Amino acid sequence: MDDPSVALPGGADPARRTRELRRAHAAFTQDGRVEPPVRAVIARSWRRCARARVSPECVPRVELAGAELRSYREQHPLARVLPLFRDLVGAFASDGAHLLAVCDARGSLLWVEGEPSTMRRAEGLGFVPGARWAETAMGTNAPGTAVAVGEPVQVFGAEHFSRRVHPWTCAAAPVRDPRTGRLLGAVDVTGGDWLAHPHSLGFVRAVACAAEARLALLDPAPPAAGDRLTALGRDEALLTGGGREVRLGRRHSEIMALLAHHPEGLSGEELAIALYEDESVSPVTLRAEMSRLRGLLGHQAPLSRPYRTAAPMEADFAAVTRHLASGAVSAALARYPGPLLPASTAPGVARLRRLIEEQARAAVIARADPGLLTDWVCSPWGAEDAEVWRALAAVLPSAGRIAALARVRAIDTELGAPPGDLPRAGRVHTAREDGTARGSANAAPHPAGSPRGRATYRQPARP
Repeated sequence: MDDPSVALPGGADPARRTRELRRAHAAFTQDGRVEPPVRAVIARSWRRCARARVSPECVPRVELAGAELRSYREQHPLARVLPLFRDLVGAFASDGAHLLAVCDARGSLLWVEGEPSTMRRAEGLGFVPGARWAETAMGTNAPGTAVAVGEPVQVFGAEHFSRRVHPWTCAAAPVRDPRTGRLLGAVDVTGGDWLAHPHSLGFVRAVACAAEARLALLDPAPPAAGDRLTALGRDEALLTGGGREVRLGRRHSEIMALLAHHPEGLSGEELAIALYEDESVSPVTLRAEMSRLRGLLGHQAPLSRPYRTAAPMEADFAAVTRHLASGAVSAALARYPGPLLPASTAPGVARLRRLIEEQARAAVIARADPGLLTDWVCSPWGAEDAEVWRALAAVLPSAGRIAALARVRAIDTELGAPPGDLPRAGRVHTAREDGTARGSANAAPHPAGSPRGRATYRQPARP
């Protein structure tokens, strides 16, 4: 089975794929239709670009240059692993067809290196140090999208949102602070169609892991104590620090959760897009919210230009995702009292909530541990999760399996789905990128309006 994270599936013809993607790109930019063969990760990115009103004709903007760029690069944490990037990627890029690029957590390019003639082509494109290649500025591209979603990304030809970038292919992986989990930026390899091979995505992922390991060796000291945000399983977050605990209102909870997730900071436009469903909301509305938040929090209030937390902040959801990333599923579930700000409809919070829940759910299913699966289905948010009940039935002995399958049938009946056949023992379901399940031919189809075959969990606000 082809890997959906790979831009060019095995056996695919690059020329044909290019033609199909160009047609799909034209369809989307004309009327918002997503057509095959656009992958789910690209479709979601295109939709974010459309919401951010990125133009397919966009050009990059150089925000840092000269002494300001040099000073910023020297102080950036990724400067310490630049020699490692050059050692690992330099030989790969020295064939003249590829470039090494490193960006910060806001998608601004810090270093772009490679053979001179390829560098000149990249300069004509605006792919230069100091240029902003965030998804909100240049649309779908590997370094910008990798820092936007926090996952390795491969972008092939016309999968790029900007038409100027269609002749290029790139693969990038995020790099995080190994102590805190904070996103530092991404390492990227950019070049020709050859990079669409699955090996290039695995390669940049390995380079990012090596960089994180090197950073851990360079600075093993524990992080300084800072503020703590508790936002899982509650509609109103708690901010703890400076000897006090503040219960935030819903909008302020959303703001602090988004800033905790983006410690590098967000521009006013980026924060507004992530915060408000109504794209016509005036910037004055956001500024008024930030003013009220400053009055409430005082010295703990976010800073501006860009909006960012005033001090290092540890969020409970960040701890969960770190445990999941390291394979510590039990520890992750122990810290997961429920979805992130479940009442929030802010687009950025909803995306983050969905990402965390799907990561936890997929890890539980993949582990196929009866105890973890039972913990999930016995939780308020997992009680109606038919797919996890099926996975549990597949690993239980016959007596327990009958009870679990009865629960699956009850959920299917309640949701109006045709009941699935009995899963064969030992087979489990794994979550795909689009949130549906695979791994068992016996899975019941998901009913309309319920893409994961389970009810939406809503937990009342805690006191």
